[in-house]
Amino acid sequence: MRILITAPYNDKGQREVQKLFGEVIYRPWKPHGRAYNEQELISLLQETQADALITEHDEVTEKVIRAFPHLRFIGVCRGTPSNVSVQTAKELGISVFHTPARNAQAVAEMFIANVINLLRKTIPSWQWLTGENWGEGAHTSYLQFKGNELAGKTIGMVGFGAVGQRIAEMVENFPCQIKFFDPYIDSPKPEYEKTTIEDVFETSDVVSIHLPVNDATKGMIGEDLISRMKPDAIFVNTARAVVVKREALLNALENNKIRGAVLDVFDHEPPDAVDYKIIKMPNVLATPHTAGATFEVEDHHVNILNKKLVNWYTAEKENQTLAK
Repeated sequence: MRILITAPYNDKGQREVQKLFGEVIYRPWKPHGRAYNEQELISLLQETQADALITEHDEVTEKVIRAFPHLRFIGVCRGTPSNVSVQTAKELGISVFHTPARNAQAVAEMFIANVINLLRKTIPSWQWLTGENWGEGAHTSYLQFKGNELAGKTIGMVGFGAVGQRIAEMVENFPCQIKFFDPYIDSPKPEYEKTTIEDVFETSDVVSIHLPVNDATKGMIGEDLISRMKPDAIFVNTARAVVVKREALLNALENNKIRGAVLDVFDHEPPDAVDYKIIKMPNVLATPHTAGATFEVEDHHVNILNKKLVNWYTAEKENQTLAK
């Protein structure tokens, strides 16, 4: 088999794929400067005569998949295969694999770093210091930038998959109380309290969103829930912007109904005027969709996907043996 890899894939991972399937053609999107679009990917698959594809951000559309119905599998180095027409692949009998939890550690670390930075007023105190505002009053900064500790806070998760659980594991020993709402997951530890979404918003000091995007979750977090938050609570969204009604969040921030927000995702990327209005607020710590952007994430997705490919290959061999 000839495997076209357009995702970032380390040398060890490539060797494992080559040993398993025969030939690897490595054309990562990064030197290209952006993900391959539909027509570019079609041309690349035609040129390489690949039997399978390992991708990350490329546009693996219905047109692409129907042009290559012989593909044995499509590996997607992402938490969800949102750039792939999964339904088309399923219709044509093409296996699709993805890499959930590849960025769980990265996002969890960013959560902790930025929540603490907001609690401790790190950014405004740095701006004050670099602005050379330190006068003769020795206690000015001590009083102006006195913050809070993460220890003792209640962390409420909306969605409790790999990222939420990794955060819980990391903050429980601060110590923090963990609450979560997720109808599809039972509590992995007795000390993690499964509760209603209303209770998460009403009782948590930090409300963190970890929802996938689907018809049920789009706009799920609106005025009714955000208005339930405590006045000194922090809202965190490192998942997807579309699950939150930004007007409700903007209203809460503008009117000081909550302490602030830590945001890594926005309705429009690049942001529009309303997004920037939120981003520039003094009680918001915003990053440009980089919570999962670490070099280690690329190693994680290689390990996760290669394990899945080994299992798939083994099952295929066993089925062929049984069929004889």
